[in-house]
Amino acid sequence: MAILVLGGAGYIGSHAVSALVDAGRDVVVVDNLLTGFRAAVRPEARFYQVDIRNKEDVDAIFEKEQIEGVIHFAACSLVGESMTNPLKYYDNNVGGATSLLKSMVEHGVDKIVFSSTAATYGEPERVPIMETDKTSPTNCYGETKLAMEKEMYWTGVAHGLRYVALRYFNACGAHPSGEIGEAHNPETHLIPLILQVPNGKRDKISVYGDDYPTRDGTCVRDYIHVCDLADAHILAMDYLIKGGKSDVFNLGNGIGFTVQEVIDVARKVTGHPIPAEIVPRRAGDPAQLVASSDKAKSVLGWNPTRADLELIVSSAWKWHKSHPNGYN
Repeated sequence: MAILVLGGAGYIGSHAVSALVDAGRDVVVVDNLLTGFRAAVRPEARFYQVDIRNKEDVDAIFEKEQIEGVIHFAACSLVGESMTNPLKYYDNNVGGATSLLKSMVEHGVDKIVFSSTAATYGEPERVPIMETDKTSPTNCYGETKLAMEKEMYWTGVAHGLRYVALRYFNACGAHPSGEIGEAHNPETHLIPLILQVPNGKRDKISVYGDDYPTRDGTCVRDYIHVCDLADAHILAMDYLIKGGKSDVFNLGNGIGFTVQEVIDVARKVTGHPIPAEIVPRRAGDPAQLVASSDKAKSVLGWNPTRADLELIVSSAWKWHKSHPNGYN
């Protein structure tokens, strides 16, 4: 029986596929390559270039392959774009989930691990954030992810689907081989933006505000290595295969680093001065976002082993230095 990975040519999806292959699993990958890269997919996995909104194509895969469970990464994920083009996000994210879930129900596939996001919480009521905290997204991206979670819940009520939604924080780092990593255009994540400076892609890094109530005045975020995230998706699938009930889990290190701390570590790792410029705050940026992952550790047996910031930045730099233009 195979695991179907949707969005398996993207950043986190490709790392999950690699981890599944290394674990000896049979893997089928579906990606429309809108933002993913064929070169990121391990050759041991069977690949289909399909958009999950095309139900006929997805049905054909379920009919051809023996699918035991689904890991779902396929989504548009740019917060800024979601605010200027919300209909794209409802069409792709929620529409894609609707089409997928119809196919799963019709073909008797009842297990799905879903790549959700900390953006489902919105402004945190407390730090660290718990799974039981209020979900009140402040952007359309988070709203569509929360809608997808609810869609899976109600599909479960009606049809017996079991799901795990993994709400993760700042994915970062790259595979230790340096063969797959983060390649977004446009890039919006802090660590690859910082590393564009020593790679000659930008002159300096902008720091949005240095007057937050944090230890150095810059925002605090919870950075989680992409390989630790990949491990969590496999553990979540195994949990469902063993009969686990539907549930939601945060994934983070429980450790927050400031923007300034990340820049300082990047300077150390790259040996480059990396000039930084303080610019005005961005609207809606919370001072701190840090996860409590106690539930994932106790229920799933998840143990993130790559929490060290220098290790995270070093793995990212190994990828970006050898792939300055991504997969191109």
